Amino acid sequence: MHKYSKQVRHLLAVDCIIFGFDGELLKILLIQRGFQPEKGNWSLMGGFVELNESLNQASNRILKQLTGLEGVYLEQLHTFGDTDRDPIERTVSTAYFALIDIHKYETQLSNDYHAEWFPLKRVPKLIFDHQEMVEAAKRRIRYKAALHPILFELLPNRFTIPQLQTLYESVFNTTIDKRNFSKRVLATGLLIKLAEKDKAGSKRGAYYYQLNMQNYYAKFQAFLNFIPNPDTLLL
Repeated sequence: MHKYSKQVRHLLAVDCIIFGFDGELLKILLIQRGFQPEKGNWSLMGGFVELNESLNQASNRILKQLTGLEGVYLEQLHTFGDTDRDPIERTVSTAYFALIDIHKYETQLSNDYHAEWFPLKRVPKLIFDHQEMVEAAKRRIRYKAALHPILFELLPNRFTIPQLQTLYESVFNTTIDKRNFSKRVLATGLLIKLAEKDKAGSKRGAYYYQLNMQNYYAKFQAFLNFIPNPDTLLL
């Protein structure tokens, strides 16, 4: 087999950034690294790409091996290639990210590498440049959420507007006026009001809603964002 002459070989890796919402908090999935350097420290799910697989195949394989999760849609984020990002060998890593409903995947989660969900506001120190990857993924999700109603997919089959507001506030790291949020979200036509109420938070309770899937798909590309001044929150 012919090879390019006088070229240096590098290692190629992938890292998976998995965000999840449990109905109350936005979280990130981390594992304890199983080998040196940084063995035992908190890490994204990462590994090396094999000769016979694509980047997409590698990301799905590594995520399943390290956490047990499969069937997760992973989107390519960015390639990180600083020369000193790995102290052992020159390693270029392509990061993938996903945003999931934690409850839909909780039975798949493996304990082999101590996979654990952490609230985004209490993330432990991460190895290498993994925190940089996380910040880049957060910016990408904010951008996508400002254009399309992707966050609605993280909610249970029935949910309250306060739950939806909590999710948006977590993603955009901001506080939203309750009345304005309710008015804007109802104006989208994406929700179906149910007769039942959730009275866990107050005696008055909050009505449950369901996502109108027909309107969701019809309006996906023309979604009118209801976060005030989203451009100021994307950095």
